[in-house]
Amino acid sequence: MICSKKQKITMNIIIYVSLITISIFCLLPFLWMLITALKPDIEIRTATPSFFINNITFDNFKKVLFDTGFLGFMKNSLVVSLIVTIISLAISILAGYALSRYKNLKGIKVTNMGMLISQMIPGVLLLVPLYIIMQKAELLNTYYSLILAYTTFVIPLSTFMLKGFFDTIPFSLEEAAEMDGCGKLKTIFSIILPLSIPSLISTGLFAFLNAWNEFMFGYIFISDDSFRTVTPAIMLFQGAHTTDWGGLMATSVLAVLPVTIIFLFLQKYFIAGLTDGGVKG
Repeated sequence: MICSKKQKITMNIIIYVSLITISIFCLLPFLWMLITALKPDIEIRTATPSFFINNITFDNFKKVLFDTGFLGFMKNSLVVSLIVTIISLAISILAGYALSRYKNLKGIKVTNMGMLISQMIPGVLLLVPLYIIMQKAELLNTYYSLILAYTTFVIPLSTFMLKGFFDTIPFSLEEAAEMDGCGKLKTIFSIILPLSIPSLISTGLFAFLNAWNEFMFGYIFISDDSFRTVTPAIMLFQGAHTTDWGGLMATSVLAVLPVTIIFLFLQKYFIAGLTDGGVKG
């Protein structure tokens, strides 16, 4: 079907208006958090909420950053998320390569099915068994409990993401490397991984975001402030009878900000990794 110039212009207008509308809808919660965090208490607790700020204040951010130990919570989240990302990538690279190159073996098909079934089990169903395991292993209130739990849930999907990309790499490249005397590990690290940088970044971002944003295990496994991560720490501003809305919103903004900045810089690699892994060539 051939469209006239007028029809193309109309279609573009509809598309851009739709995209702008969806973007505003998605950004609205973050803008509301930011505006609330910049308001004094008297404006936050008014009976008629407004997007406009009469007296901008940074007291909520100062209180969060200097009076609540929030920087320590950020450090804990960063440590846990980076370790989870590194471990999950190391395991997923080897597992994804095995699933891609040895897909005809019976054991590989069983493994595929097992990982797929594991993704269908809600994490909340495993909360009590995992808590008992961590308690008996004396890992509660340590980084290890969170790292083990997060890595367990991230690895299956990370493996499938990398497998999808490895499927697109011609096997002839590996055959040529083997003829030059490269072993399997050297082939993976010298040939496969340099070609997989977009997919590795997208998989790493997926693992990092999952670990950074996770709430349930961090809230249950950690009760010591010295090991508490950012997301459960937000609950500290909600008491039994009162809620510090200014501190709550300021904490939420600060918790979202690092992830947003990382994604803005790496979004092209994230999108490239997802599309490259989903199309065979």
